Amino acid sequence: MQVILNQDIKELGKKGELVNVSDGYAKNYLIPRKFAVAADASALNELKNRESSKAHRLAVEKANAEEAAAKINGKTVRITAKAGKNGRLFGSVTTKEIAEKLKTEFGVTIDKKCITSEDIRSCGTYVCTVKVYSGITAKISVTVTEE
Repeated sequence: MQVILNQDIKELGKKGELVNVSDGYAKNYLIPRKFAVAADASALNELKNRESSKAHRLAVEKANAEEAAAKINGKTVRITAKAGKNGRLFGSVTTKEIAEKLKTEFGVTIDKKCITSEDIRSCGTYVCTVKVYSGITAKISVTVTEE
């Protein structure tokens, strides 16, 4: 019997998958406990619609990420910070500050966890990698100047 899983079941499948199980297992265990529904025509149609909407949503997200990566790739972000002798900063420039500058200058919202950079503790120019989406990255330059 074919059933569509309503939740992940160990050694059987993940939520939303269509699996073949024995009739007794489906009728006596999976369906009464609402772990699965019988794969009739309406359930299969609903599954197909869910999968197509998910694919569309992922395509839109990827297109938006590529657009955002194109906006910021190769750009330079300028940050001013207080510095002491020899251009050494009081503290450091964090990825949070870089993300805020990207938002204000280019209108691109990036999570601070998606920005990788070396430890910025002195004035100068640094190259940072921004992971916009899975498989989509952009390189930006961060120029730190003294206030």
